[in-house]
Amino acid sequence: MLIEYADLWLAAVIGAVLCWVASALIHMVLKYHNKDYQGLSNEDEVREAIRSGSPQPGFYNIPYCTDMKEMAEESMQAKMREGPVGFVTIIPSGMPAMGKLLGLQFAHFLLACVLIGYCAALALPPGSEYLTVFRFVMAVGFVAFGLGNIPYSIWYGQPWGTTLRFLLDAFIYGAVVAGVFAWQWP
Repeated sequence: MLIEYADLWLAAVIGAVLCWVASALIHMVLKYHNKDYQGLSNEDEVREAIRSGSPQPGFYNIPYCTDMKEMAEESMQAKMREGPVGFVTIIPSGMPAMGKLLGLQFAHFLLACVLIGYCAALALPPGSEYLTVFRFVMAVGFVAFGLGNIPYSIWYGQPWGTTLRFLLDAFIYGAVVAGVFAWQWP
């Protein structure tokens, strides 16, 4: 017998709320993500150079090439050798719209919890033992919250320490969601 997904909505909502709370504690109390960012020694000059180009919000790379074939050109190879080589994300100027960002983060947690619950409902029968549900949901939760961060270290130069901290977050969120689903399992 399959589980009616309606039986798991409460678990998805509680899981999303608790992940959101865990995220707030991680960023406002534990603050281990403070190590993820560094300042430039010439920040004012870099800010002025970027501002003078009036870039729109977006994701930019330097040096920029429109096609991988350009990587074979000597001029592009020289730019790569002389550096800097990097990626720059430009967001709208002004203070962050924290209400919107926090709402989007909650929506992210809710979507993940809904999909994690869907996977669990397909894989586990009603009456499954707490530990069985916990282990399954923990694994799916870790995948949902964490593995997408790894390519940022592989391709975009994000320090591996940052990725490991995001994987720690994924472990925490996975454990939170696993506990809720195991507790609420029909």
